[in-house]
Amino acid sequence: MTNQDRILLSSPHMSGNEQKYIREAFDSNWIAPLGPNVTNFELELAQYTNKKGASLTSSGTAAIHLALACLGVEKGDSVFCSSFTFIASANPALYLGAELTFIDSEPSSWNMSPQALERALFDASKENKLPKAIIVVNLYGQSADMDTLLNIADLFGVPIIEDAAESLGAEYKNKKSGSLGKIGIYSFNGNKIITTSGGGAIVSDDEELLDKALFLATQAKDAAPYYQHSIVGYNYRMSNVLAGIGRAQLQVLDDRVEKRRAIFQNYYKELNTIEEVHFMPELKQSKSNRWLTTLIIDPFMTKVTPFEFVDRMNQANIETRLLWKPLHLQPLFKHNKFYKHNERTPAVSELLFAMGICIPSGSNLTEENQFRVIEEVKKILAPVDRVKVSLNKIQVGQV
Repeated sequence: MTNQDRILLSSPHMSGNEQKYIREAFDSNWIAPLGPNVTNFELELAQYTNKKGASLTSSGTAAIHLALACLGVEKGDSVFCSSFTFIASANPALYLGAELTFIDSEPSSWNMSPQALERALFDASKENKLPKAIIVVNLYGQSADMDTLLNIADLFGVPIIEDAAESLGAEYKNKKSGSLGKIGIYSFNGNKIITTSGGGAIVSDDEELLDKALFLATQAKDAAPYYQHSIVGYNYRMSNVLAGIGRAQLQVLDDRVEKRRAIFQNYYKELNTIEEVHFMPELKQSKSNRWLTTLIIDPFMTKVTPFEFVDRMNQANIETRLLWKPLHLQPLFKHNKFYKHNERTPAVSELLFAMGICIPSGSNLTEENQFRVIEEVKKILAPVDRVKVSLNKIQVGQV
């Protein structure tokens, strides 16, 4: 391995103003799970997303769990979920005893396929078992085609939870990612575009639902002069100290988005001329936050697999990652239903997983390190014996 410093995929990037809010928490002794930073971060996040309210949680996973619980998901119910995502999108449905059906991706956004969703809902309607919720994931900072998905879901009367864990700061038709579904959720994990170390949030225009989420997140304590509990609750609130970090981070969110988009553009300029490289497309009328720059390597033009690519980049002390393994391929979900984008062709999500990688994209990535990544990519993909067949640029789904 090289002696050069390791280049990380997406490391935390502090603004320099976090200590102000942390110090206020310490000076006022608001170290408990609640306090002024929590209250103000919720107000500021709601304002940023143009929603009526926000509720901070201990993680993005907790936020999804609360969202499902607030929509009445119980044991034996059905929940639909994007397949091409991290398992945290789906696990909360299992916490509640629900049955998951997975929906494939579409080529234009790499997110949930409207045509696959429509078939799945039609079949569920015939069986008189419509899902209680649909979890649509905005992957790698890119919004799904929300208008089309919402129109389909509305026809069947099913609410959408918009999992925007990776897409805070992105936009769809001039609306903030996470603000279009019945409920939006965010993650502030250490590798996200802004971070509170660990944490998440729910946003919604349904104030009654937000009140219920807060009630459940604080151990579901009844309105009584003593500790009385009638239903199961959770310990899911963000601490006042971490919320202080989030307040400072939110102030620089738009700058972080522009920085990551600039990094993507630099990669695109330098690597798009390589025939076997195809970048994640940006959905029309949307603005990706480019949380991670992702690309696929054309298997018909190079003998370098994504696994070999990651290994060789690691030897150069550069962190890269394979794209998400679709959930319908996970051993945990081997018996669950899955709906492909096109029934007559391979699943889009499976093709993306088989060919895709993420490269370093942190907003604190120096220009020097970015060009070090570019040079290593070029070395790895230097001309090898190739067949004269190529996928069309980016159109992975045209199969």
